[in-house]
Amino acid sequence: MKRTLAITFALACAVVPLAHQTPAAAQASVTVTTPGIAFGYSDGYWDQNHGWHAWRDAREARSWRDAHRDHYYAWKHDRDRDLGWRESDRYWDRH
Repeated sequence: MKRTLAITFALACAVVPLAHQTPAAAQASVTVTTPGIAFGYSDGYWDQNHGWHAWRDAREARSWRDAHRDHYYAWKHDRDRDLGWRESDRYWDRH
């Protein structure tokens, strides 16, 4: 009986951490569909609150670029004097 209880406990200890990792792993595969992105560049994007973010990977960048071509620029954001923040093009305020 002690051995069965010990094996059951060991299995439970091994499975519980895996259960907690599943949502994070599932979330990591989601592409960017967040409406908070303001301008995309080859090296990342500005959110609408003027925060800079790097793309998680090339797939994320490609997905957002394909869906938002009007606000994607195929160069690094620091090429521009304003670092790519386009104050005059706050299109999200017009919708």
